Amino acid sequence: MRLMLILLIFALSIISCLGVANTENHYDLLKNLHVPSGFKVIVFAHNLPNARSLALGDQGIVYIGTGAAGTVYAVEDSDQDGVADKTYTIAEGLYMPNGVAYWDGSLYVAEINRIIRFDKISQNLNNPPKPVVVYDKLPSDKHHGWKYLRFGPDGKLYTAIGAPCNICKPDKPYASLIRLNPDGSQLELIAEGIRNTVGFDWQPETNALFFNEHGRDYLGDDMPPDELNQWTKPGEHFGYPFCHGGDIIDPEFGMGKNCKDTIAPVWKYKAHNAPLGLRFYRGRQFPESYRNQLFTALHGSWNRSKPDGYRVDLIKFKNGRPDAQETFIGGWLTEEYKVIGRPVDLLEMPDGSLLISDDQNGLIYKVAYQGK
Repeated sequence: MRLMLILLIFALSIISCLGVANTENHYDLLKNLHVPSGFKVIVFAHNLPNARSLALGDQGIVYIGTGAAGTVYAVEDSDQDGVADKTYTIAEGLYMPNGVAYWDGSLYVAEINRIIRFDKISQNLNNPPKPVVVYDKLPSDKHHGWKYLRFGPDGKLYTAIGAPCNICKPDKPYASLIRLNPDGSQLELIAEGIRNTVGFDWQPETNALFFNEHGRDYLGDDMPPDELNQWTKPGEHFGYPFCHGGDIIDPEFGMGKNCKDTIAPVWKYKAHNAPLGLRFYRGRQFPESYRNQLFTALHGSWNRSKPDGYRVDLIKFKNGRPDAQETFIGGWLTEEYKVIGRPVDLLEMPDGSLLISDDQNGLIYKVAYQGK
């Protein structure tokens, strides 16, 4: 009996050490992922169907938006063991609530056609309040309609309105970047010619806004490139639908246009990699060489004969400009071209670790640096 008790305690201790990666049988998934030397990736939270955009609230609470699932979640590491142990459902039945942002005690959620707000949310996770409508005059088109949502350094709420098509010439406010006050007032269209962006962040040293953009489909495996763009001032046009990648005239809408009249990307990804969330790393946990560099989640291709993407890359900056691109986490696309995961968004935690959402598996990973 004593031996059986000792074996039981030992087994429970092993399970506790492995955390959710063991109890939820994620070992086979994690063993396929590869990270640079000194880093470790684990499952931080699970059972979050269609988990997409991430936002950090008070007390380290992480809020998660989804797409077709229509649900907004919150997860909490209440026992401070590095893995989330509590999950809350904030709202259900919403219209693709991809975007989430936290500001002054309130959770902002971007559905396709409106932005809503849940006040005093961290005190009411078990009984969320009814949402307050912040702005409800956004287009309701589902095609490229899912929104990303972030608060900028200026305290304004930023989002984008995608083009309701693969390639077309839509009227305003489609294919644009917009911002508004937290109360929904003074909506301003600040950039045009943006086919679809579901990820942006501000550079730490300059507060310059960088955003990912997906290129159009059906021009072949390698055209046009997906883009990393930098917004500087209101009124800028980033090319869509006339010009792609800064120098490719669209065969349907580019006749008579000059790419020099539009803003070229500051970096070009491979075509159809589908870059989504991006984050400049501001923390101190990772080695100094990662500080102020840009992580980007490549969701992966669908309009390509051989799949590509499905990884998290690091865009290295030099003198404030993108200079190189390298894989930070790979393995969601196997050597046999089997897709076993799709990274969507990134979030830096207070301790400097990095969270990554995966909408295919309904997971959130955590990447931490443990040294050599």
